[in-house]
Amino acid sequence: MSPVLKAKIMEVCHKKIEQKGTNVGISFYAFFKNKNDNPELLMEAATWWIKIHELDHFEKAVKIKELVKSL
Repeated sequence: MSPVLKAKIMEVCHKKIEQKGTNVGISFYAFFKNKNDNPELLMEAATWWIKIHELDHFEKAVKIKELVKSL
């Protein structure tokens, strides 16, 4: 995982957990704007989320944060 994606995931997860608590769910789309302005990074996130970890569409932000921390 690229350092850029790792930092983005950690930032978003931290922010969502702060705002909505430890039970908040997110999808990999949460790391991007509604506009596809970085397709390479989006594909990297999708590959990591779907192909590598076979995660559901929505997962708990704390789970994602822990997965990324372990990298």
